[in-house]
Amino acid sequence: MSITNPSLTNLSKAKVFDGWHKQYQHQSEVLNCGMRFAIYLPPEATPENPAPVLYWLSGLTCTDENFMQKAAAFQKAAELGIAIVAPDTSPRGEDVPDDPEGAYDFGLGAGFYLNATQAPWKKHYQMYSYIVDELPKLVEDHFPVSGQKAISGHSMGGHGALTIGIKNPEKYTSISAFSPICHPIIVPWGRKAFRHYLGEDSAQWAEYDAVELLKSRPANLPMLVDQGDADTFLRGQLLPETLEEAAKEAGAELTLRMHSGYDHSYFFIQSFITEHLEFHARYLKEK
Repeated sequence: MSITNPSLTNLSKAKVFDGWHKQYQHQSEVLNCGMRFAIYLPPEATPENPAPVLYWLSGLTCTDENFMQKAAAFQKAAELGIAIVAPDTSPRGEDVPDDPEGAYDFGLGAGFYLNATQAPWKKHYQMYSYIVDELPKLVEDHFPVSGQKAISGHSMGGHGALTIGIKNPEKYTSISAFSPICHPIIVPWGRKAFRHYLGEDSAQWAEYDAVELLKSRPANLPMLVDQGDADTFLRGQLLPETLEEAAKEAGAELTLRMHSGYDHSYFFIQSFITEHLEFHARYLKEK
């Protein structure tokens, strides 16, 4: 499929497992800056046979490159006929504000997949709208993919996948996450980011917290969460037990799997990414 959007620039491409990994730059109207994303297209994806898409959201400090280069997902994606889209984790550019102290857990690389309401962040940090609306439209307009979507992510991206999927069950078939920040309104990472991006209104914070969302609305999508018990962030930042309890009370379809000895790294993701792709394929093929 040819790319006709003049703002969409191909930065790189590589053939892998008979499909193509491609990286693009484009101008985002929602984020008011240039953005980069990567897409893996499986071998049989054509305009006549469009592929369903798994959107992958990465964690703090990451870009589109971390998952695509480290997760070892392409062989199984090619086998299942699933495209993968990996966006960046925040807006970037000279005019985009950053944490004045240069901290890794806020600002550039730490968009938290929300729509900021506070100055100076609200001009650019509209990652929720970018992921839910702008990026999928761009991808569906210019690549051989269908409107069938699933969503997954890691850490901060796991938080994004859970909250976006729970809030938009009509847009996605399934949700999965590795080591997600499950209850951000009560942990340091989330409280810092939410206070800056959203102000002190706790009702706005709850709109981007998977545990709080499960308490307030039906959870219609199947969810798979994997967590390592050797993860150094498990007790202080991630709190999967809070998600499990909220899902149980809400009657949500959540499978939480704890894995002995695994940490927060991409070695953990590599170990179970095939199972996540197979999980999503079951529901993508039902639609």
